Amino acid sequence: QVQLVEYGGGLVQAGESLRLSCAASGNIFSFNAMGWYRQAPGKQRELVAGITSGGRSNYADSVKGRFTISRDNAKRMVFLQMDSLKPGDTGVYYCNRDPPYRGASWGQGTQVTVSS
Repeated sequence: QVQLVEYGGGLVQAGESLRLSCAASGNIFSFNAMGWYRQAPGKQRELVAGITSGGRSNYADSVKGRFTISRDNAKRMVFLQMDSLKPGDTGVYYCNRDPPYRGASWGQGTQVTVSS
């Protein structure tokens, strides 16, 4: 049974930082690339950052240079350091396999709200 628990979101002003954490249980973490996804109001969920099991990362153009993804394989956790936040970063953030399995289960996500 896969369980994903995201936390660390909040309400911040533009320019501030947040660090998101995701705890993964079950088989999803082992040997898999993991990603952070964002769902903005009225929009589809999109991948903002991914990281392979070996630590190679990739980012959506909109967050390059501002967000940093990392993982702790021993603790089965994935992190997203978000700096220089913008109002456009507002949304619910989720972690999951990158790419997610068809019909994948998702956690409850963590809300990030950036005010201008």
